[in-house]
Amino acid sequence: MSLRKNSEIESIQGNEGTKIKQFFNPHNTQNRINYSIAQFTLEQGKKSNIHKIKSSEIYYILKGSGDLSVGEDTFHLQKDDSVFVPPNSKQFIKNTGTDDLRFLCIVEPAWNVEDETILEK
Repeated sequence: MSLRKNSEIESIQGNEGTKIKQFFNPHNTQNRINYSIAQFTLEQGKKSNIHKIKSSEIYYILKGSGDLSVGEDTFHLQKDDSVFVPPNSKQFIKNTGTDDLRFLCIVEPAWNVEDETILEK
């Protein structure tokens, strides 16, 4: 079993413009899972860089609201909403709320830096 406490995980600056807390990935669990799960925070009025990754993703909104653009579609998301993002989708998320936007991103297969392409900063 692996236990990860949010209060003990340091945030890092993500390549796409968010703050990230990496909860689980194949390298920090005993059974070498095939997915990763991380918490992202995006400040009020900010948006992530346009990017794509080779893996599929599920976004789950923990706090705040925002617009997730995937290809030509835009989804308005609020607390407790979730959305599936297919592999290789051009995407970005914008905080449209009055507070930090916080969300989980579940990536399968697990996120890998070589699999992500920043398309526009």
